[in-house]
Amino acid sequence: MRTLSDIAEEYEFLEADERYRLLIELGRELEDMPQALKTDATLVRGCSAQVWVYPTGTEEKLHFLADSNAAITKGIVALVISAVQDKPAGEVAQMDIAAALEPFDLKNQLSSNRTQGVPNMIALVKEHAARIAAG
Repeated sequence: MRTLSDIAEEYEFLEADERYRLLIELGRELEDMPQALKTDATLVRGCSAQVWVYPTGTEEKLHFLADSNAAITKGIVALVISAVQDKPAGEVAQMDIAAALEPFDLKNQLSSNRTQGVPNMIALVKEHAARIAAG
């Protein structure tokens, strides 16, 4: 998975249509999430599309599997995950993920329908991290 800074560097130089293509590409690069993990418990509430996020890994190296049934939304999920992937759970729990995503200006780049679930994705990732960090 690409780092958030690498993605931001590329994103900065793209036009709107190319940014959509990059998001779709990022979504395709997500690690496959087994169908069995796509349950009500892993579903992110408040998203216009279906989004699932599942934590794996350890306290020292938190890892997430994620998926969506919509291409652009899956790319947004990939952005959120790339900000936290393989970092210590305690660091992720304290991280300002929304600030890390600011260079992408998602609110102005995408429809409000597509971005409405982002705070819920971030909250779920941070909740998982805090729970894992607490042991």
